[in-house]
Amino acid sequence: MKFKNRNKSPLAKRAKRGFRGYPVGTVAFYGPTAERATKVAVGIVVREGAKVDIMKRWRSEEHDLRLDEEIGFEISAFLREHGVLSVTMFDRIIGCPHEEGIDYPEGEACPECPYWSGRDRFSGEVIN
Repeated sequence: MKFKNRNKSPLAKRAKRGFRGYPVGTVAFYGPTAERATKVAVGIVVREGAKVDIMKRWRSEEHDLRLDEEIGFEISAFLREHGVLSVTMFDRIIGCPHEEGIDYPEGEACPECPYWSGRDRFSGEVIN
């Protein structure tokens, strides 16, 4: 007998459905390490070939946002509000929550998140 995984978030389930048309919502988690997400950025691409048209970010220093149900509901409502048909998301934290050129100088490593210095943000492997 095969059991359904009831621990998956509604966002992850929606992303697993695949491409269903535009607009597409992108969900990316960021954190000081690969263990805890302190920021989630949700972008909406309205049509093929376009850049992200609408972006919203949530932050929390207290909670892992991947596990925060209230934030999950807010993200789902944001996606519904913009008529998103498809959702795509990474299965891991993909980098530091600070923004290059805004929180620290362009081309440098974030001074607050040494974990990400010299790491590939998508695989998490050290590249130096």
